[in-house]
Amino acid sequence: METQDLGPLLYEVDGPVARIVLNDPARANSQTSEMVHAFDDALTLADRDYTVKVVVIKANGKGFSAGHAAGGGYTYPEFTENLLHWESVWKAQADLFLWPTLRLWEFRKPTIAQVHGYALGGGTYWALLPDMTIAADDAYFQMPLVQGLGFPGGETMIEPWVFMNWKRTYEYLYTAQTITAAEALEVGMVNRVVSRDDLEATVDALAADVARAPLSTLMATKQLVKRAWELMGMRMHLQMSTDVMAVTAKTSDAMAVRAAMAARGVRPRQHAAGDDDT
Repeated sequence: METQDLGPLLYEVDGPVARIVLNDPARANSQTSEMVHAFDDALTLADRDYTVKVVVIKANGKGFSAGHAAGGGYTYPEFTENLLHWESVWKAQADLFLWPTLRLWEFRKPTIAQVHGYALGGGTYWALLPDMTIAADDAYFQMPLVQGLGFPGGETMIEPWVFMNWKRTYEYLYTAQTITAAEALEVGMVNRVVSRDDLEATVDALAADVARAPLSTLMATKQLVKRAWELMGMRMHLQMSTDVMAVTAKTSDAMAVRAAMAARGVRPRQHAAGDDDT
């Protein structure tokens, strides 16, 4: 197996299977600017390698990804630059969280997410947008931004397409609902739930099974399924999400919530759960 260290993640190639391994557990594998760009670089490596037929996305540490980087003094350099020029982060958030997300959605080879522990906020995109998701029984999913930060959702709202049911989507987003692996399986968000001990072997076997088909056939199959979703408006909707996020980023009521949270040192997930004594 060949391994490349791309900083906040590792890129591994083992025969026809490539693995993108989120490897910043000290930050809970949060999506820093460096992580996002490294993830995109890894997709480029996998795309250009004709021996690679399947890409597995997994993580080291206690969980999959805690979403966008927040706290600890971290700031996105793209946001700082955009604010300097426009007093807005509209371009920066698209550069970081729209186009790379669409890149994953449009990636031409089969993808499998291997999820354990937490998948929160933007981290749910990397967990749920891949073609298939295998979850450990300790996995859970949450988009805490409506309750936790006063944002209307993520920059690319995938939830209507993940659930394909507006009632479930509303409850999940409005209430910052935490969905367990078992619940995610019941509503079709993931393909399988297995024990944490069996997660690696299950994904390895699935990837090997997929890789038995010719690469061109796999790519053609993915293109047909993906385009069916896009004909239902998904690609346009993901772009619209970024526009609405930019518009609502400066609303006074939501900004007041975020300022109060920052003053108390409260995280979005805590605030969404009502655990901040408010």
